Amino acid sequence: MRRNPDLRSTACKLALAVIVLASIASLAAAQQPISRVTRRGPGGRYAMVNGLRMYYEVRGQGGVPLVLMHGAFSNIATDFGKILPTLAKNRMVIAIEAQGHGHTPDIDSALTYESMADRVAELLRQLRINRADFMGYSMGGGTALYLAVRHPTLVRKFVYIGGASYSPDAFYPQLMEGEAKMTAKDLAGTPWQKAYARMAPNPQDWPKLVEKIKQLDLNWKGLRDDDLRRIKAPALLLVGDADVVKPEHVVQMLRLLGGGVPGDIVGLPKSQLAILPGTTHVTIISKTDWLLSMITPFLNAK
Repeated sequence: MRRNPDLRSTACKLALAVIVLASIASLAAAQQPISRVTRRGPGGRYAMVNGLRMYYEVRGQGGVPLVLMHGAFSNIATDFGKILPTLAKNRMVIAIEAQGHGHTPDIDSALTYESMADRVAELLRQLRINRADFMGYSMGGGTALYLAVRHPTLVRKFVYIGGASYSPDAFYPQLMEGEAKMTAKDLAGTPWQKAYARMAPNPQDWPKLVEKIKQLDLNWKGLRDDDLRRIKAPALLLVGDADVVKPEHVVQMLRLLGGGVPGDIVGLPKSQLAILPGTTHVTIISKTDWLLSMITPFLNAK
C-alpha cells in the first residue's frame, strides 16, 4: 500500500491492521438537501454528507465517473497518487477520503462499512451522479463491494484491489490474532501515521482511528453467498499471491459474482480475477503498470 525503506517491517504491521472486512445491514442512506461544497486547494472540496464534513477531489472530465476509495489508515495521495493522473486522462475521477482519514475529520460514531458506503452514495447524489464505476483498495474495496450490495443501481462496475473477501474465513488466523493485540504504537512511524500527522484536522486522534479500524475488523460477521449472487455489476478482483486473504476464498468469491466458467464454451463471464505474482497486500497498490493494464480494459469494455 505504501513505499518505505523498511518495507518488510511495514508490511508486517499493515498485515495485522488492514484487513478488509464487511458486514450485512439494510439501513437506507439518509437523504439530505444538496450541500454547498468548500474548495480546499486544487481539486479539493468538502461536502456535508450524513453528518460528516467529507473531503474529496475531482480530477479530469467526461466519460463514466470513476470513484476512488483508499485503504484503512490512508488517504488519496498515499494510495492513488501514482495511478490517479492516468485514470483521469479520459474521464472524471472522484477520490474520497473516509471518516477520520486524510483531510476528513472524525465524528462521534463507529466506523462501519454501512456508513462509508452510504456516505459515498449520498455524496454522488449531491453531485447529481446517478451511475458510476468504483475502485477501492483494501478497506476501500470493501466499501465498493458494500455499495454494490446496498446501492446496486448506482454501481456500473467495481474494482476491488487487495484483500478481496466476503467472509472472515478468508483471512489467515494469525492476522486476526495479531490485530486483536494491536495498538496505535504498533503503527508509529509508518507512512500512514506520518501522513495522518501532516494532514489530519486533529492529529492527536490517531489512537482513536486505530481503535475504530480494529473494531471494524474484529466485529465483522461476513456477507452471505446470496448477497454476492444478487450483485449485477461486473467486478474485477485483484489480489496478490501473498495477500492477507487465501487465494481459494477469492476464487469462490469470483464464482459467486458470475465468474469461474469455461469461457471458450459459454463466453467470457462479466467478472474477472487476477492474482499478481510475488505481491503482498502492502505492495499491490504500488504495482501501477500491472494494475492499469488490467483496470483500464475492464472499465472501458462495453
